[in-house]
Amino acid sequence: MNNKRDLLILGGGLVGMTLALTAARKGISSHVVDRADPADLTAEGFDGRASAISTASWNLFTNIGLADRLEPHGCAIASIAVTDQMKPGGLDFTPEAHEGTLGRMFANRELRLALFEAASEEPLIDWHAKSEITARHRGEHGVSVTLADGDELHGSLMVAAEGRGSPTRDEAGIVIAKWSYSHRAIVAGLVHEIPHGNVAWEIFYPSGPFALLPMLDAEDGAHRSALVWTVDESDAAGTLKLSDRAFLAEVAKRMGPMFGEIRSVGPRSSFPLGFHHTAKIVDDRLALVGDAAHGIHPIAGQGLNLGLRDVGALVDVLAEGMRLGLEPGDAQLLSKYENWRGLDAFSVALATDGLTRIFGVPGKAASAVRRLGMSGIQRTPLLKNWFMDEARGVRGDLPELLRA
Repeated sequence: MNNKRDLLILGGGLVGMTLALTAARKGISSHVVDRADPADLTAEGFDGRASAISTASWNLFTNIGLADRLEPHGCAIASIAVTDQMKPGGLDFTPEAHEGTLGRMFANRELRLALFEAASEEPLIDWHAKSEITARHRGEHGVSVTLADGDELHGSLMVAAEGRGSPTRDEAGIVIAKWSYSHRAIVAGLVHEIPHGNVAWEIFYPSGPFALLPMLDAEDGAHRSALVWTVDESDAAGTLKLSDRAFLAEVAKRMGPMFGEIRSVGPRSSFPLGFHHTAKIVDDRLALVGDAAHGIHPIAGQGLNLGLRDVGALVDVLAEGMRLGLEPGDAQLLSKYENWRGLDAFSVALATDGLTRIFGVPGKAASAVRRLGMSGIQRTPLLKNWFMDEARGVRGDLPELLRA
């Protein structure tokens, strides 16, 4: 068995597996190593864990052949409503009919099913699920990992796609700036009386954002939304322990009557909110993608989309370099990838951090100033269009695979 591939991708989540499939479309082979059991990640049921896929990210999925598989499971985002505590003076982002949607919402389970199915059928991907790495090596002529069962896998370039706690990044000694927001995001699926109208709601409270994201109706016709509710770290445990009835009463207080009766809530989960950004995203024969390089607040739903832009840029750079006879681990190619992605990722990270802090300032005066600013944007088409293009991910120097 030949254990040498072009890429050695460590982490087979949404970003890592998309990278492997995107690389394969360009003829680039990979090992994908992940310790998770795919069966656990694709178990039946909707638990509220969902992702907003921007227009540019949808272009990527289309260009690598996943659109037909995913299309029936995505809920279009026709509009985004932004409000400060449900008071007057909010924002309404709605594109013109010819501009399409602002993106699509997918249950993470459906994204994983599509990616895993495609990866299992792709000969250029050697997928090592439920595998623990015991050693990593980056040398002058290649990279390798040793698995717990003794197998050794080899490649030209190592890619860290393991998420926020990336051991590969930490082992490489890459400096990282990070801080905690001292908040947790509580995630759950809601079933409600009135249809959501394909509107994504971002309701800001001093304690944190309260987001309601449109999902497809259930098979029995029940209307569903995904809830992402930010609470103070000290309140998270108590909120998670509330009975369903008490939890729904708290949710109803924050969202008002817009969805009518909230009929049920699915399993609740939570995760800590923090910011991190690495000083660099490459090292000798190493590239970082997704949350391994930059972790941002979910306030604007851009975390996964930022990682998919990393994927598109890295594959563009590698494919062009290999066409010219360079190997994937070539330092020139890694430098080009870093120069391309560094500024965009840092700008988005700072913007989301700034929004989190601005909307977290308590008091009536601060709320009035925020609502005045939003009213100004609402009346300025040029600004509104700029924000919508940012949300759709269609601004800037896009990789080829993220273009329509």
